[in-house]
Amino acid sequence: MSQYRPKVLHLVVAANIGGAEHFVSNLAARSDLTNADHAIALMTANGKLKELFKDAHLNLHDRGFTEEPPLAHFKRLFGAADLRWLARVLSDEKATVIHAHTYGSHILSARAAKLTNIPLMRTEHGVGHYHDRTRALYRHWSLINTNRIAAVSQYVANVVKALEPRVRSKTEVIWSGVDTTRFAYAPQRTDEMLTLAWTARLDPIKKAEIAIAAVSRVPGVRLNLAGAGAERTNLQYLVTRLGLADRVSFLGYQSDIRGVIAGSHAVINCTREEGLPIALIEAASMGRAAIAFNGGGIPEVVEDRQTGWLAKEYSVDAFAALIVEAKNNRQNLSKFGANARVRAETRFSLEGMCRRYGAAYSELVQTHAANRA
Repeated sequence: MSQYRPKVLHLVVAANIGGAEHFVSNLAARSDLTNADHAIALMTANGKLKELFKDAHLNLHDRGFTEEPPLAHFKRLFGAADLRWLARVLSDEKATVIHAHTYGSHILSARAAKLTNIPLMRTEHGVGHYHDRTRALYRHWSLINTNRIAAVSQYVANVVKALEPRVRSKTEVIWSGVDTTRFAYAPQRTDEMLTLAWTARLDPIKKAEIAIAAVSRVPGVRLNLAGAGAERTNLQYLVTRLGLADRVSFLGYQSDIRGVIAGSHAVINCTREEGLPIALIEAASMGRAAIAFNGGGIPEVVEDRQTGWLAKEYSVDAFAALIVEAKNNRQNLSKFGANARVRAETRFSLEGMCRRYGAAYSELVQTHAANRA
């Protein structure tokens, strides 16, 4: 194998399927665009996550990770068994780069990199774990022992650099991308009740209750919630309490979200500090405007009054006001959707993302080899 064609082992430790997991699947499946070969080292109890990588025809090393008490989790991070397993996988794959993605992979990947003397790249998909005190242990150590850090947005990069100034020089922004051919532009129907789509997990951090409460204040609007998560029962209770059973639908997890997006006029996202909302990029690629909060990395995706609407105040009233505006301006819905498609093609294409990661892998391998020499 030429040193200019890296072999990348992606370490994924995760319980659910979210933006980071789809990101890994998309990136690792594009060996032609990255000019690198890829394999996955996976620790999960989620069978659907295993299927996601298998469906992408990726070489998968399954550790068979299951949910365990916190003390057992720390044993996995700092103990010897998983480190030995990961080192063996790296050796079997003849990997020249380790690529870590999720919080659970940060410490283990840094330990493996030091043990095997293989350079480590890390993609920061969000900042939630930086606000969690229970995840602060060895946070700085894992950062400074990572050779290269790719942040999915400028917002995420700024948070990382502020937290640990020593990694400023090795932190760069690589916007995540979507397949704009697969997520093709879909014309909107104009003869239906305004339909909003929610295409994200039903987790507490996503704040779907704000979307539901906002819709309750605007008659003549439907909301389709496509996603699974721990909050579904509470959200269903809220829908019943607000008398919205005829206007709010729970569609569950969707392996292919395109039908839900195509059946909507706009998408809604109520996360306050999203690193980079892939769901909004997918919708933009299909020509759908967004209604979201003006915070985190969202303004890097949604341009206010150009590709959607951004709420400057984080409240149900603010989101409801924007839904009213979208409902009363169907012309803008189509215009903003067309603008969103252009933005997705120029800034968030999967091809552009993969080529940038390919260049980063090549530079990392060559720099590491030069340093060793």
